[in-house]
Amino acid sequence: MNNKIKTETSTQDDMVTVKPVIKKPAAPLPSPSFASDRYMYFTERDLNKILTNLDALRANVFPVSNPDNEIQSRKQQHFPSVCLIGLGRCGSNIALDVASLVYNARNFYLSEFNNEEKQNREQEYRPMRWIKRSLHLENSQSIKPVFLIEPLVMLGDLDKDIEGRIRFSHKGEKSGFLHDYTKMKIMDLSEVHAGGAGNAPILGQYLAKIILNKDTQRFANADWKFIHSYLIDSCGIKANQSRLYFYIFSAGGGTGSGMASEFGLAQQYAYMSKTFDTRMLAEDEENRGHSFVFEPIFTSGICILPNISDHGVEMSEALHINAGRLLCKYLAEEWDFSYNFDNEDSSESSVMHRIRPWNAMMLISNDIMRYAEETDDGGIQHIDVNAMEKYANQYISQQIFNILTAQAVTTDYDENYFRRAGIDIGETIRLDANDLFMSLAGPVAVAYAESVIPPDNGSTDKKASSGLNIDDLFFRSIDLPHFNKVTQAIEGISLLPIESGRYRETLASYVKNGYNAAELKDLHFFKNCSSVVSIVSLPKDYKLSYMDLNRLKSHLNSLFPNTTLKRYALVIGASANISLTTLIVKSPCLSDDFLTLIVAFIKRCFAKDNYRFDEQLDQAMLTFIRSDEFDEAALDTMLHEYENPAKILDTNWYAIKPMYEKKYRELIHNKDKFVSINDIRLSRDSVKKAIKYLREIYRHKISKTKVISLNPQSQRKAPAPE
Repeated sequence: MNNKIKTETSTQDDMVTVKPVIKKPAAPLPSPSFASDRYMYFTERDLNKILTNLDALRANVFPVSNPDNEIQSRKQQHFPSVCLIGLGRCGSNIALDVASLVYNARNFYLSEFNNEEKQNREQEYRPMRWIKRSLHLENSQSIKPVFLIEPLVMLGDLDKDIEGRIRFSHKGEKSGFLHDYTKMKIMDLSEVHAGGAGNAPILGQYLAKIILNKDTQRFANADWKFIHSYLIDSCGIKANQSRLYFYIFSAGGGTGSGMASEFGLAQQYAYMSKTFDTRMLAEDEENRGHSFVFEPIFTSGICILPNISDHGVEMSEALHINAGRLLCKYLAEEWDFSYNFDNEDSSESSVMHRIRPWNAMMLISNDIMRYAEETDDGGIQHIDVNAMEKYANQYISQQIFNILTAQAVTTDYDENYFRRAGIDIGETIRLDANDLFMSLAGPVAVAYAESVIPPDNGSTDKKASSGLNIDDLFFRSIDLPHFNKVTQAIEGISLLPIESGRYRETLASYVKNGYNAAELKDLHFFKNCSSVVSIVSLPKDYKLSYMDLNRLKSHLNSLFPNTTLKRYALVIGASANISLTTLIVKSPCLSDDFLTLIVAFIKRCFAKDNYRFDEQLDQAMLTFIRSDEFDEAALDTMLHEYENPAKILDTNWYAIKPMYEKKYRELIHNKDKFVSINDIRLSRDSVKKAIKYLREIYRHKISKTKVISLNPQSQRKAPAPE
């Protein structure tokens, strides 16, 4: 692709313009030096247009009941701090489910529990039971629930029937949810493509590139420019108060897997371009205070990985290859962003060519649902797909809610409490966008568990036990996924470090030896973890003893011996239960599932000749990661220069390619912005970068701090004989 192209048209697309001030007209401003590059995403730079689009979206999200005070009412409304973007069938269903949970929980509380029939019906739905317990919705005598964060929800799919699918689902047909939950918007992209991506991520990615490179004014769907200004053009500025964005998608499909990273890159590109745009803009009365004076945002992919094996049933190879492509692409981008400083250059063009789609990517294995059902009643052979999906939705909902409500309210504690617990008060954090931005990067796994309030907590007897088994709580958070019948929560780790049978044995040994992590901490998943963020959530009136908190810190120190950074959040009053969430950073890329998926993609779509079928490449990949020197020449002999999409499509790639490229030319009229589908193929260089990232994490270790002194140690003299 020609990265040097620069035309008058493309320059104008990226120019920042504002309404001129009458007294002093705004002089024409030069476009940024990175205006024409390999991304070529369309970004609206006219501030007045952006503000107009945001106002239009705000009017839809916050409909005004009293038209007389419409202007004043709108000025007071801020966008929610968080946005969920569900892409593809799986991602849109999960985002829809989260929105439905919030809506139902709020309605349940507001109805003051009068409808017994509704209560009974909702109790059949496990995620609803979990959220009702967590938010004190069980009876009218309990304290008022915490404020329910109502996220803005964007649903997108390359299927023109997405609206019909949602409208005629069980959520759409009952309780007025679709009409009443105005914070949910459907991204109708059918004018670009009316069908799916054919289970091919490269097609999903290419279609997303068409959508994101096209001028929003040229879309037939008028709502798209409003959504685009919210998601892409205005991220981080004062007029858009959303700071956390979660992209939810399935890695094994074509639409979500292909679209998600492209949407993420477009948002990051628009956001990063603002950081280098240091020009002073003229402001008039209408846009005063809304210019690109912006705050950090945190974006995360929530990635559902396919089952690797399912009780002897061979999974579709395409699911593994699709997921492997996404992981390989993400690691290559993360390597460029975080570690690739061989030719270090701080210029705009260098940094803008090294962006990655999200700050972090949370990995949740679909196997979680299988383990949770297995340990519930053992009837694994009788589960249906809907039950599995409900488990997935609930587990993800739990993590989203815990992250969003993680406000470290420390006013109930004094400094001595933290000091006695071994945690400096400076280590406690609120998980706002800034903290997440600095603490989480790369692949992330989640460990989660919760417990009810111990019954003897209010005892005045100082000798009485707290009743909370902190050892058991920590163990359950890292255990294989399981269903907690007491709290209605799905607990456990979101991605297994090693094969389930071996992990079960290692955990049994851990418990048997009195929670001694000597064996467990040698797993790369724990040993090579660079940082952890632990969120301890407590009911408002519950006081966690410093001994319990200190014990928890000991467990974290023992299990994660080489973490550079340990951050803690203490959340008070966010739920009725005591919960522990631990976010495990970077080392999940060394887990068995992660490596298996990446190698499956490389073998199928890159490997030459017999390397596609035998175990030579499997063993070579392990050698590439482990060896002191990376033998890139050896990799060159095994792999073609570019991925071959035909290996997954099982059809004539050369016939499909011109069909999609013709669509690009028809929808984007500027020929200088044409992108060939060949240009978005992953290259052998991408594989090398992914391996370099794995090598970096594999070698992660820390040296313990030692006291350095200029003063020689005094020699202790032996006492003189009497």
